Amino acid sequence: MTRTRHASAVQRIDVSLGARSYPVHIGPGARDLLAPLVRDLGARRAAVITARPVDEAPDPGVPALRLPLADGEDNKTLATVERLCDAFAGHGLTRADVVVSCGGGTTTDTVGLAAALYHRGVPVIHLPTTLLAQVDASVGGKTAVNLAHGKNLVGAYWQPAAVLCDTDYLRTLPEREWRNGYGEIARCHFIGAGDLRGLPVTGQIAASVRLKASVVAADERDTGLRHILNYGHTLGHALERATGYALRHGECVAIGTVFAGRLAGALGRIGPDRVAEHEEVVRAYGLPAALPPDVDTAALIPLMRLDKKATRGLGFVLDGPDGVELVRDVPEDDVARTLAGMPRTGRP
Repeated sequence: MTRTRHASAVQRIDVSLGARSYPVHIGPGARDLLAPLVRDLGARRAAVITARPVDEAPDPGVPALRLPLADGEDNKTLATVERLCDAFAGHGLTRADVVVSCGGGTTTDTVGLAAALYHRGVPVIHLPTTLLAQVDASVGGKTAVNLAHGKNLVGAYWQPAAVLCDTDYLRTLPEREWRNGYGEIARCHFIGAGDLRGLPVTGQIAASVRLKASVVAADERDTGLRHILNYGHTLGHALERATGYALRHGECVAIGTVFAGRLAGALGRIGPDRVAEHEEVVRAYGLPAALPPDVDTAALIPLMRLDKKATRGLGFVLDGPDGVELVRDVPEDDVARTLAGMPRTGRP
């Protein structure tokens, strides 16, 4: 099947933010929309940063600088952002031109921040190539890099001009990258997307993006409702750091989702059936639901205090009688007991 035949299979979901609104195109062949979008922006040149082989970089239809950037937390740094901005300047990129990212979630985060900072903001178009990036990281305008003290501590809100989720890119994903993305899809079950387990992957991506688009449209700057998108992430981010990123982001979010259900149960916010549903859904996607055997639970609590939502004490996004919400000042004793009661990989 040729790409031209794919056009009718591409869905469009709009992120409605007034003058900053943009489309998310989802389906096979979506990357073919890149050149028309660049033309519509009026850009005369582009910088294409790709985690894939440079000779496979998408064609923006204008003279382009093509730069490699390997996916991974090791490259999600201010040093990388500086290197990219230096390259933009050397290429003569102006505020009227465009930056294109092509890669996974760490690439969209890093390139997005570089685009936000260069000339105080140049348009960016994301072509996410992993399931994780397509369902979550590329949409919503959050850009950030890591510091030694924690994940995503330096960043900016910079909405893309468009997102092209070409599902053809997913054909070559290794099994672990599929699980990485399913961690974000599993947590969507509890924050309003409904049960996505029986849908084809394009439907799962579309449902996840549609949910995120509605939340971002209502709370672009993460002052209230948008907190729900961090379901499972407080422990998830702590686990990433505690394991030296040996566990992938989606795997950690899956474990964090199970923990969030157990903590909500311990606080009397939900009943046993809803607690059990968390583990059931996570395991249905083939995701880990237990802590690694060698992680020190006592060391996780200080790491969770570094979470950006933890402005006072320990804060978690938790299910409850009125739905999912950010709960601040959760008693440390309750957190410690819930962590101690979590199953461990390889233990009965």
